[in-house]
Amino acid sequence: MTPADRPAAVPPGTALPARQVALVDLLDRLLAGGVVITGDIVLSIADIDLVRISLRALISSVSTADGEHHGP
Repeated sequence: MTPADRPAAVPPGTALPARQVALVDLLDRLLAGGVVITGDIVLSIADIDLVRISLRALISSVSTADGEHHGP
């Protein structure tokens, strides 16, 4: 995606126009670029951490992970 193809920045507090996006189109865009999901879960009692779980996941298509690019 070139800078000319990117949408202009929206100022904070400005509502975005409502538009419907098909789930297939959304998944296609996410998998084409890849998505990183991170999170931390901490179970504590009386401010003492008992269990800490750190989650990190990378989700992408196989062609994106291999570095292949087909299409526009």
